[in-house]
Amino acid sequence: MYAIKRELKVNNTEANCLDQCAGFSRFVYNYGLWMMKASWEFDHVKASDSKRLNAIKKVFTNVTKKSAEFAWCNNYPSRIYQNAFRNLAKACSRWRDRLLKAQMPKFKKKRHQCSFTVDDCNGKRLLKAGKQINIPTLGWFSIIGGDPLQLYFPNLGLWPRYANTISREAGKWFVSFKVDACPVPGMKHTHQKVGIDLGVKCFATLSDRTKIEKPESIKKAKTKLSKLQWHNRKKVLGNGQTLTKPSQNALTYYARLRKQHKHLANIREDFLQKETTRLAQTYQEIKIEDLNVLGMLANHKLGSAISLLGFHRFRELLTYKQEFHGFKLTLVDRWFPSSKTCHKCGYKQNMPLKERVYICGGCGNVEDRDLNAAINIEGWEPR
Repeated sequence: MYAIKRELKVNNTEANCLDQCAGFSRFVYNYGLWMMKASWEFDHVKASDSKRLNAIKKVFTNVTKKSAEFAWCNNYPSRIYQNAFRNLAKACSRWRDRLLKAQMPKFKKKRHQCSFTVDDCNGKRLLKAGKQINIPTLGWFSIIGGDPLQLYFPNLGLWPRYANTISREAGKWFVSFKVDACPVPGMKHTHQKVGIDLGVKCFATLSDRTKIEKPESIKKAKTKLSKLQWHNRKKVLGNGQTLTKPSQNALTYYARLRKQHKHLANIREDFLQKETTRLAQTYQEIKIEDLNVLGMLANHKLGSAISLLGFHRFRELLTYKQEFHGFKLTLVDRWFPSSKTCHKCGYKQNMPLKERVYICGGCGNVEDRDLNAAINIEGWEPR
């Protein structure tokens, strides 16, 4: 099973329809959460979250929707509100799970970034290839970028699709869904193993002495974003408490800001996707450090650069792509002194971040700091 996400080409009428469906999904989610919290105040009611949600769903279907005040709910497909209740049940389940340490479900706000889910009653349907997609209960929509499935499975004419998640990001609408496909046969890699050391100045240094530099376009996009924020630093998008409406210039600025953030994210995602695919297709065994990314982001000097490059996303993509080809990504112990240890004699010494060249105090070996760490990562073995 594979997940695919494609941008929808919509006109104003279709965009308004999707916007209203997302608002309806948000209303149902907040309605269910409000009823759920109200039911917790009755101590004499002993029931699980699933039973409470089932009862709330019946009240919404048989009472709320039939009232004159909420008659407008009947204008939208029933699969939208059923999936909204299903998402609320998942959020409550994650909150109850102590291992996940998830927060209590919160009410959804009306934002520019929103989403909703629709599906068929049986959960899947068959569709024919083309540049259009038939979203259940909503109709046909054009797709930007060609046939989303023919790019991956050119020999298929029909394929099953599961629930469609429609989302809006920076003013653009996207559809996400899953397809069934046969497992991909194992690859014959040109290299056996490699160690990768991630860094801020150079994105990645490999143990075979190759380097992956961060793209120049991401630097330009970040600079443009910073200038845009600085020049418009005093613009305020209204105030709900004082009932102050935003100015037209503020609305225009925040729309540009969302597009620039999306542009920056697209550059980073494209860079990470291409590099992780190349690494997974070249090396059979890949080793990287188990970095504490959350702790590194707390560093005010390095946090911005680390979040810009996407260390966690790099590891996430590399993990699933290695599994996709039948191999595994090896995580090196985060306490392993890869930068402090000489890869030739094993001598350990302190290495401040400002020192970029490793000069061994034992054997006199001179090596680039990141390359020395990558070689040590390649040679690491679990105890």
